[in-house]
Amino acid sequence: MLDLECNGERKKEMIAVWNPVKLPPFSSSISILTMAEEEHDFTFHSTDAGASETYPCEAGQIRKGGFIMIKGHPCKVVNVSTSKTGKHGHAKCNFTALDIFTNKKYEDIVPSTHTTSVPFVSRAEYTLLDITDDDFCSLMDDSGDTREDIKLPTFPDTFADEIRADFDDGKQLVVTVLKACGTEQIIAKKEDLSG
Repeated sequence: MLDLECNGERKKEMIAVWNPVKLPPFSSSISILTMAEEEHDFTFHSTDAGASETYPCEAGQIRKGGFIMIKGHPCKVVNVSTSKTGKHGHAKCNFTALDIFTNKKYEDIVPSTHTTSVPFVSRAEYTLLDITDDDFCSLMDDSGDTREDIKLPTFPDTFADEIRADFDDGKQLVVTVLKACGTEQIIAKKEDLSG
């Protein structure tokens, strides 16, 4: 027996029934039936816990080797210096960072006590199964699941050619895929010598 409040009325002896209907992604619908056969529809919208691509962080907490968003690009910090508090307020953090996908250099100055965005960055290793003529890679993870939605990398310039040459030579390759801000790219390769 459920005791719910709906439309300002308290209902007793209600039964919840799952009613999957066509709704936008991340939505679901529940129909509530009372013992008197009254029906009330509720729609709930939710997002995945990992839906955000960045998280806030105080600029003064970001160190060399850490990640930061600069001008909309996920970057790895290669140098950070802090200027002293001056006439106009806060100490400032001067960041020099490289885009994690293109290696392009970006710089930014942020007050050390202000919040800036830091990208969620993850790495995963896959066994390279095949490379198509249009440069898509067939990859398999440790659990045996495959994917074919990642292309050979465009950076560094010769990296894609190295991967293709090693694969064509019959080498068993394991590639590392870096993921950040909705982009995934192969960033490293190694030969799988385990057999």
